[in-house]
Amino acid sequence: MFEKVLIANRGEIALRIHRACREMGIKTVAVHSTADANAMPVRLADESVCIGPPPARDSYLNVAAILSAAAITGADAIHPGLGFLAEDADFAATVEEHGFTFIGPAPEHIRLMGNKVAAKEAARKLGIPTVAGSGGAVRDLAAADTAARAIGYPVLIKASAGGGGRGMKVVRNATELARLLPVAQNEAKSFFGCGEVYLERHLERPRHIEVQVLGDGMGGIIHLGERDCSLQRSHQKVLEETPSPALNCTEREHLAALTVAALGELGYRSAGTLEFLYQDDEFFFIEMNTRLQVEHPISEMISGIDIVREQLRIAAGAPFGYRQSDVNLCGHAIECRINAENPDTFLPSPGRVTDYHPPGGLGVRVDSALYDGYEVPPYYDSLISKLIVHGKSRNECLMRLRRALEEYVIGGIETTLPLHQRLAVAPQFIDGDYDVHWLEDFVRRPA
Repeated sequence: MFEKVLIANRGEIALRIHRACREMGIKTVAVHSTADANAMPVRLADESVCIGPPPARDSYLNVAAILSAAAITGADAIHPGLGFLAEDADFAATVEEHGFTFIGPAPEHIRLMGNKVAAKEAARKLGIPTVAGSGGAVRDLAAADTAARAIGYPVLIKASAGGGGRGMKVVRNATELARLLPVAQNEAKSFFGCGEVYLERHLERPRHIEVQVLGDGMGGIIHLGERDCSLQRSHQKVLEETPSPALNCTEREHLAALTVAALGELGYRSAGTLEFLYQDDEFFFIEMNTRLQVEHPISEMISGIDIVREQLRIAAGAPFGYRQSDVNLCGHAIECRINAENPDTFLPSPGRVTDYHPPGGLGVRVDSALYDGYEVPPYYDSLISKLIVHGKSRNECLMRLRRALEEYVIGGIETTLPLHQRLAVAPQFIDGDYDVHWLEDFVRRPA
């Protein structure tokens, strides 16, 4: 096992990784920007190294600085967390080339799944159904128009190297295609350094379902059930739950078996998530995330398996700790993403936390690096906390969620806690009757 791990990330996910390492007797190194000098992961790590000024490109995306920090502290391995460099195949390869272990998938799998066009083609070859699309990148309006007519409107323009809704546009006719294609290409270039886009059929009312997997790199794959991530705003997930209230036992078993077979054939290593759209009793692969997911805690709550611990064990070459028959998925879990944002306008709300009281009790977990007096910086993603609840049934879970949201106090800044309090009592959410577009309509209604 590793003696020392460098955590190449920040905030709650850096603290999450630190905790897993601490429980395994592994020392940690926290790298940080000057803006995060007083962050909780920096305070708790065995060692910390400042790697640059606040802008991410000069610190958390500074590969040379991260590798230098690993070298001077004598780290054995680097965990990228999520976001930043977590799905950068070149970074993963460079880490290995410099004699450190990359805690994550093989670089070739990151590269394969990082390009959405290549990922869809790989999924098709592995027998996974995909949404009808352009079959490759469209580089000009003529090619896009031909592809759109073949697919049938409405279509979705998506960035080949993208994710998180960046560079994504819904197009309902040829006029909109002419107007929005260059916009999507420019956004893709700006966010991902690659202006390549492709088209796929736009499903009007789908659910967003994903399957959490762990692989040992030698063909051994287990799944930890599916998560329903359909509650989204601007293609950004807001609340997730597992199991999905939209699926029956036959459907979830079919989806899990399909995923495990495909990734076993691929020889996948570490944690990963296959994401699907589900509509009219059909599943369509959309992408794979070759990293830890923000919503991984709900899979841990129903399975009892520490996903970060397993990432560390797999990367260290330890025997795979589980067979599928050992995995017992029990109860229901929900995660609320709490952002430092105005709950109505969603404008960022950085600043000093003047009062902080997280909820507790049976079945309640809070993943957050907040503390009373902490200064939320304006430079990074606005996610500041994840409230996770677990119950024996979905109804018990919902009741516990409402109680926990009532207890949670974050003072001094605006947060999205009021939005989640509204969601927790919304009849359609209680009934599980929602799709990926429902939340957009919900947030526009008066509170």
